[in-house]
Amino acid sequence: MRAVEVQEYGGPEVLKVVETQVPEPGPGQVSIDVAYAGVNFADLKARAEGYRVPKLPFVPGLEVSGRVRAVGAGVTDLDAGQEVAALTGSGAYAEVVVADAAAVFPVPSGVDLRTAATLPTVVPTAYALVHSVGRLRSGETVLVQGAAGGIGTVAGRLAKAAGAGAVYGVVSAAAKVPYAHEHGYDEVFVGDFEKPVLAATGGRGVDLALDPVGGETFQASLASLAPFGRLVSFGNASSAEPWRVGQPELYPRAVTVSGFSILSLAQTAPAALRALAERAFATVVDGTVALPVTAEFPLAEAPEAHRLMGARTSTGKLLLRVSGG
Repeated sequence: MRAVEVQEYGGPEVLKVVETQVPEPGPGQVSIDVAYAGVNFADLKARAEGYRVPKLPFVPGLEVSGRVRAVGAGVTDLDAGQEVAALTGSGAYAEVVVADAAAVFPVPSGVDLRTAATLPTVVPTAYALVHSVGRLRSGETVLVQGAAGGIGTVAGRLAKAAGAGAVYGVVSAAAKVPYAHEHGYDEVFVGDFEKPVLAATGGRGVDLALDPVGGETFQASLASLAPFGRLVSFGNASSAEPWRVGQPELYPRAVTVSGFSILSLAQTAPAALRALAERAFATVVDGTVALPVTAEFPLAEAPEAHRLMGARTSTGKLLLRVSGG
């Protein structure tokens, strides 16, 4: 089978198509004939700096849609030929991938495989940020970094559906502002945001801030919170040192800081992940949210997908087409 392999860390050019053996599922696992694979910023960090990579060589990719090829021992709720979406952890840039059955989800009725590939990481993550961890209440204000990206797109829609009083977004370029406005954002800031957010809220700050960037952006998001506000960190795109907060940051305005990683949740609490995914996928079926696929590449053009995402000009979701469904 074909797979996209990384044999050394570096730029998009290190993504190479290779021929390799078809993997077989072990106990509690299934193998999947991949239709589409999602492209995520975590894939770029893995390729460039070894983020969550145990050793070289490796096949990147965190999520797929496709059909179950074979089931391992002990798997009783999935069948060969069944259409599924899966959180893989790695290995998704391939014609066949193995995933833990606990992170493999039947495709909801009425959802095609192309759309299903947008579901495993982005939609549950955005749902958790707004509801499970962020605990947004009607009338509260929200600030979302990366408002035009995949998670930002869904988070904006979910916040609006939850009755947010105002949804503020931050994007990296002015060209992304109209896209963010289309997906639930009342006001969108380009680049620096701390002073504009305080101005927009009359100096109060926001009730909930969602940050995948870390570093200085994390600190500015923390400073943008209202009294009793919540900040949820769900990534470190800046590759800055891990954040640390304590009494000096938390006590003056009684704010809280939380974290979320869907990959970690899949390992530590798979039952909680399944419950979260079920609730999140329902918002796609009922039309509350939609994540546009704004670019699609053949498997062999994975480097081009990485270049596009790395240039920070993309919006919505990027996919690799493996078998085309």
